[in-house]
Amino acid sequence: MTTTLSPAPPTTDGPAASPGAGLVTATLTVAGRTVRQFARTPQLVVVSTVQGAMFLLIFRYVFGGAIQAGGLDYVDFLVPGFLVSSILFTGAGTAAGVAEDTETGVYDRLRSLPIPRVAIVAGRSLADAGLLVWGLGITAALGYAVGFRTGGEAVDVIVAYALIVLFGVAFGWLFITLGLVAGSAQAAQGMALLVFPFTFVSSAYVPVDSMPGWMQAFADHQPVTAMTNAVRSLMHGGPQAVGLDHTTGHWVVLALVWSAALLAVFVPLASWRSATR
Repeated sequence: MTTTLSPAPPTTDGPAASPGAGLVTATLTVAGRTVRQFARTPQLVVVSTVQGAMFLLIFRYVFGGAIQAGGLDYVDFLVPGFLVSSILFTGAGTAAGVAEDTETGVYDRLRSLPIPRVAIVAGRSLADAGLLVWGLGITAALGYAVGFRTGGEAVDVIVAYALIVLFGVAFGWLFITLGLVAGSAQAAQGMALLVFPFTFVSSAYVPVDSMPGWMQAFADHQPVTAMTNAVRSLMHGGPQAVGLDHTTGHWVVLALVWSAALLAVFVPLASWRSATR
């Protein structure tokens, strides 16, 4: 007598594979980890805040008396530009922090988890946005303390601050990308210095008309000038008050276009670099 054995049915008793966290949950988790890292190293926050305050006071009281700013007091000309350009000063810390996390294997550990790869850099961007808002509040308060006053409508001033945060997030992705491609934190800080010409060769600290002609072509057509002119015009009640040829809407649209362009280039680039290291 022959007995035929049928194949055993597949078992379902083993542990089920974890579906992993969603994009939002993973992004918030990575952001929370980065914020806790900031809290454990408060000297980073304090140094960046003191550095910003020091530069503002130097420009206000050392260079301010020698710079003509059209019909505005120099402090009213300076503070909007300083709020915008300070984004690039703090960006070096972002690049160095990302490079350090990459160098020490933190991102390798995160990539081994069942989470969307883009959440790693998105979480970092979200945490940096929180730090940006903190620094922006401190710098704005110091600006008011040294004599800065706005002349525009309250709504326009709020829109101006919102534009600065958007611009900071957009430039933050550039610095995240630099941190991912740098081999070390020191190299990342050095690479971040390459964007400093955008800070000083702009309308942030001096009128563009005071620069050499060959330099004005660059200063007039770069993102920091577009955002500074938009913020300055919104805060002081229109282009006539700050000596601009174009309307406030022109500068706001131009600032939004630059922010969108930065995000369109560096979000995919940072995400790709983070996923393929």
